[in-house]
Amino acid sequence: MRVRTGLALLAAGFFSLAGTAVPAGASAASPQSASPQSASAALAAPRAARSASSSQSGVLLPAADPTPGVKKLFTIRDERIAESSGLAKSQKYEGIYWTVNDSGDRARVFGVDTTGKVQMVLTFKAEVRDVEAVGVDRDGTIYIADIGDNKATRDMIEIYTIPEPDKLGDAGNVPYHRYDFTYPDGAHDAETLLVEPGTNQLFIVTKSTKGGAIYAAPPSPSRQGTNKLTKLAPAPAGVFTDGTFLPDGQRVVLRTNTGVSTIAWGETPTLLASATVSAAQGESVAVGQTSDTVLAGIEGADSVVYQVPVPSKQAGATPPAAATPKPGTASESSDEPAKSHNLRWILIGAAAFALIITIITFPPGRRERLDRMAENARLTGQSPPTPHRRT
Repeated sequence: MRVRTGLALLAAGFFSLAGTAVPAGASAASPQSASPQSASAALAAPRAARSASSSQSGVLLPAADPTPGVKKLFTIRDERIAESSGLAKSQKYEGIYWTVNDSGDRARVFGVDTTGKVQMVLTFKAEVRDVEAVGVDRDGTIYIADIGDNKATRDMIEIYTIPEPDKLGDAGNVPYHRYDFTYPDGAHDAETLLVEPGTNQLFIVTKSTKGGAIYAAPPSPSRQGTNKLTKLAPAPAGVFTDGTFLPDGQRVVLRTNTGVSTIAWGETPTLLASATVSAAQGESVAVGQTSDTVLAGIEGADSVVYQVPVPSKQAGATPPAAATPKPGTASESSDEPAKSHNLRWILIGAAAFALIITIITFPPGRRERLDRMAENARLTGQSPPTPHRRT
């Protein structure tokens, strides 16, 4: 009897284990089992994704706090600079940055220092339409990019070059060269000119809410005839208003309406990191006074210029799982079937064990009943019962 009782208790334990496994599997599959914290994280992820998407599409977002390290460096307070729309660091003069006015101004470029004071104005006699960017190459040549085309109707865009002067001071009728360019796929609006520091090759990043592209000028453009641009690659997501190569030539910083973005340069330019500068309309960016900073300017009169650390991807940083949902892997998708498979074997094992108990314990129980009947017959003087087999 003790053996049977122990075996029965053991079988009950198997069934209890199987019963416990059933709710566990159901709980894993039930959406009601999620905690309030995990539900909040799941809701936060789409909001974060929408915010990032809006930022990259060029839509002005509500004012955000500037990235740590961003500081106001100076303000351009000169009535002649009504709409600063480009910024480039001088190669010849320490602390001098070149800027240009947006469309509506004549052909001229301003040299301002890091207090915002205009130190020189260079004027050249050209008919410009919509100047949007300025750049300087390693040889001290200034590039004035007449590439704006809001309605995308221009058959041709122009880039003018003038030399940096040998001394500080205003200069008029500066000699210049003009280079004409056409896109291979029709007219585009653009505000970004890039000058590669190692080769002086020019690149243009078009401006579009549907996604811009990067176009390369010929390595040695000609002043005779029209130079054809070559589409290099799609631009990273965003609406860009200016840009500059960093001194290493491996990275580019592009200006957006509210911030700056670092791009890894290559066959497929890739976004590395971004930083918020200001909620105001951003229009210019240039290499900073140190290699790990850039200057980012605001459009309009009294243009504020900020010093911004170059955005960089933090080493070893991994986003939280809730913020970066990933497609399910084979191991993740097979987790629930594995639980069901284990549960099935538990139930089968419990049933088999119960069957074994029945087989083992039934014959001894029958013998005990026959023994009791024989003992009763002996005590009462009756004949012992004859066992009969069940047919």
